[in-house]
Amino acid sequence: MNTTLAHFGLALYALALMGVIALVLLIFIFNFFSIFIRAWVSGAYVGPVDLVAMRLRGVPVGLVVDNYINARKSGLDVAVDQLNVHYLAGGDVQMVVRALIAAQKASIHLDFDRACAIDLATKGTGKTVLDAVKTSVNPRVIDCPNPASGRTTIDGVAKDGIVIKAKARVTVRTNLDRFVGGATEETIIARVGEGIVTTIGSAHSYKAVLENPDRISKTVLDKALDANTAFEILSIDIADVDVGENVGAKLQAEQAEANKLVAQAQAEVRRATAVALEQEMVARTQEMRARVVEAESQVPLAVADAFRSGNLGVMDYYRLRNIQADSSMRESIASGAPAASSPKPAS
Repeated sequence: MNTTLAHFGLALYALALMGVIALVLLIFIFNFFSIFIRAWVSGAYVGPVDLVAMRLRGVPVGLVVDNYINARKSGLDVAVDQLNVHYLAGGDVQMVVRALIAAQKASIHLDFDRACAIDLATKGTGKTVLDAVKTSVNPRVIDCPNPASGRTTIDGVAKDGIVIKAKARVTVRTNLDRFVGGATEETIIARVGEGIVTTIGSAHSYKAVLENPDRISKTVLDKALDANTAFEILSIDIADVDVGENVGAKLQAEQAEANKLVAQAQAEVRRATAVALEQEMVARTQEMRARVVEAESQVPLAVADAFRSGNLGVMDYYRLRNIQADSSMRESIASGAPAASSPKPAS
């Protein structure tokens, strides 16, 4: 009896185990069978354990497997684990595989790790690793200056003071070896603009720039402006050159106006100094006159004192008055004014 129960229990255990296995197989078939068959038929075998592990890690199995199939069909040596790791790192698996395929078709050496690095570096910039590969195959043209900056020309002043307005177009292609960590398009535009301004500024006349616009592009190309950037400059073409205002004459006119204002200010300072000196002399003259009046007021007192002390007689006084009258007459004749009547001596 006990033996029968034991056999029955083992049978139930076996049936339960088979049921669990059947359930797991059904779940696997329902979720992964089509993906498994598609990968196997395509020659990109992915084991069931790998499929389950991807689902447990939260990796979209269909996306990774389909891109793995494309990579293997294109002859790329890429493992499914590499795609899983890149997805978990926040990368775009589909874009990386497409970029590798495009690079292989164009005979451009691009390994998987570098493609993943470029993909992560371009995340959030609006560009993709596929765009970088396409730009490396088909060069693109960059306007200098960038119309988005609000400027349409780059202005430089020749040595004769004439403004030259230039517009350039820079043909670049992506340098995949320097893409990660290299300077962007803005740096290229800034360097080209600096080179254009320097070339125009070194010209002795604006006519020389107008006669040979290619002088600008040749000079700028010789400066190796693509150093440490993510691009390689193929050519710099001057699209338009115009003549601007005469800045030299304008500056000279402004300088002359400034010099005139300075001269006027200095003349005003001298005039103010002269006026102040004149007023000072007037004040000193009035002071001297006051002293003369004060001295003249002492004369009658001295005469009276001389009379009292007996040092001056009557005849001496009359002779003094006659001398004063003669002097007054001579002064009046010299000035043309009527002579003032001399005071009569006191009796």
